[in-house]
Amino acid sequence: MDFFTAQDRARRLTGRLVLLLLLAVAGLIVAASVLVALAVVLFDGQLGGPDPLARALEPELFGLVALGVVAVVLGGAVLRHLQLRAGGSAVAEALGGRALNADTRNERERVLLNVVEEMAIASGMPVPAVYLLDDDAINAFAAGYDPQDAAIGVTRGAIEHLDRDQLQGVIAHEFSHILHGDMRLNLRLVALLHGILVIGLIGRLLLRGAAAGGRGRASRRGGGAQVALVAGGAGLMLVGYAGTLCGNLIKAAVSRQREFLADASAVQYTRNPEGIGGALQTLAAYRLGSRLMSPQAAEFSHLYFGSGVRALSGWTATHPPLEARIRRVLPRWDGTLPEPFAPTPRAPKGDAASASSQPRGGVLGGGVLGGSGGGGAGGALAGAAIAGAVVASVGQPDPEALARARRRLAGLDERLVVAAHDPFAARALVYGILMGVDPASREAQRRVLANQALPEVLRELDALDAPLAALAAGDRLPLIELALPVLRQLSAAQFARFRQCLAGLMAAETTPGALQWALHRLVLAGVEGERRARRDRPLRDLAGPLSLLLSTLARAGRGDADYLIESLAQAGRALGVALDPVREPSSAAELDWAMERLARLAEAERPALLAAMVCCVEQDGHIAPEEAELLRAVAWSLGCPLPLREE
Repeated sequence: MDFFTAQDRARRLTGRLVLLLLLAVAGLIVAASVLVALAVVLFDGQLGGPDPLARALEPELFGLVALGVVAVVLGGAVLRHLQLRAGGSAVAEALGGRALNADTRNERERVLLNVVEEMAIASGMPVPAVYLLDDDAINAFAAGYDPQDAAIGVTRGAIEHLDRDQLQGVIAHEFSHILHGDMRLNLRLVALLHGILVIGLIGRLLLRGAAAGGRGRASRRGGGAQVALVAGGAGLMLVGYAGTLCGNLIKAAVSRQREFLADASAVQYTRNPEGIGGALQTLAAYRLGSRLMSPQAAEFSHLYFGSGVRALSGWTATHPPLEARIRRVLPRWDGTLPEPFAPTPRAPKGDAASASSQPRGGVLGGGVLGGSGGGGAGGALAGAAIAGAVVASVGQPDPEALARARRRLAGLDERLVVAAHDPFAARALVYGILMGVDPASREAQRRVLANQALPEVLRELDALDAPLAALAAGDRLPLIELALPVLRQLSAAQFARFRQCLAGLMAAETTPGALQWALHRLVLAGVEGERRARRDRPLRDLAGPLSLLLSTLARAGRGDADYLIESLAQAGRALGVALDPVREPSSAAELDWAMERLARLAEAERPALLAAMVCCVEQDGHIAPEEAELLRAVAWSLGCPLPLREE
């Protein structure tokens, strides 16, 4: 399943699932409203009335009660949504996770960070925040609304008992959830189910109130009130918990299928079924299994790599049986498992010990995108063939991309890699990358930073001057990706200053280029996220933004007027849209305007746009590293994570 099909399927599944849950909620609201209205009648002393139920169902009373119940459900769902609005980090912290720092001295933690960074850069997506759960269980999860706010959590039991290949299989499984759009669906389920659960919690409070306040009441009215509280509370508890069970059944059915897909994707990404298969076998042999000890574990049960909680039955299990999952990825498995073992500390395995010094690679060198010439045995692909290969690669990292990730990261200056993981140095690193090459521009930009940046950041910028000057083409994007998790941890005041400095750098640039604009936009989107917009606009309604963006890419590809006109004409014919070449370089504000409108492009038409973008920058079957960085940065802003392929 390609990236765009997976995203569309996830959205359709989300719509159907939400509709099904809403129907269930509607039935529960009717039941809860009847019970509450009846309790109101009883509380009003109408026990002796001829027909309390008929009075409870009077339109005025029933309507008011129904509105109140709806408000409770929606209020509970919105409240939980707001609590989780920070995305994956909010989920990780709710489960007791702590963010891992890149300067950790724990060897196993360094291996985990290294595996996550490799997979992110190979996938062409932001490096997610990594959290460690101090739990002996073997488990992991990915959470967030978008790749920009994603977080990956891994238990200490997982990093202690899984070797590097197995850990990579688990991380690839979690990246599948990110790339296939599962994360947003999962968090919406959490919020909606919490709204249903609130009904049951209110019922419990009413029962406690009846027990505490019913003592000593002798009057008939007092007795009626107590009966009303007991009846209403018991009824609401029954309705609320029945609704939660109903929602959990639906959640579990969907989650089981997504787990099979994520396991298969992990094999596809790593081409190593023994990795994910070995992790599942180790989990099956582990005495503690995957059950988490956090009090919040049940709420997020559908997010985990393994079942984090005990299921009441197979119907409510959010994960398929481990044996079924193992046979899916290892068809020839004979059913044997490792010897059962307990959660006793053990030394890191040899391959994992050496993994911390594994090359820290990237995917920007030597491929269809970012290559410096030299194709494979079949020679360089041309034009539409390159575009087709690039579109097919979106959201589909492979072992070659992972290998290139290791090589690329290994080729980076160690001082820059260290800087990308330090709060002050990361800001300096981004400033240095985004400063122009023209001496006059750099001097003006240095004055801007001297007036706006912190002294500590300026000292770090001075220290990085030499390695930044030697930075090779194609290395800027992976360094920015590495720095994003640290930049997301800036306080509101720190980020405001950081944003002000970035704006000052762009304003002081005498000849701003498209790549500088794209990387600037990528940094901001990677830290604060893109504004979510409905993706419902067809290409034919976006001729102006398309003309502006594709002209910019064509100009970056070669730059002469004839190539610009020819590229726009070909792109227009392919897209079925009349495009007007924009002959003068566009400003950053104009490009931002175009991207804000193209963000609303319908999902089904994004592959065509991406293919047109590739055709505009490639020439003679070759895309230079600078052009590849521009293309990847723009594709990222459009929600298309773009790994690189060998020619």
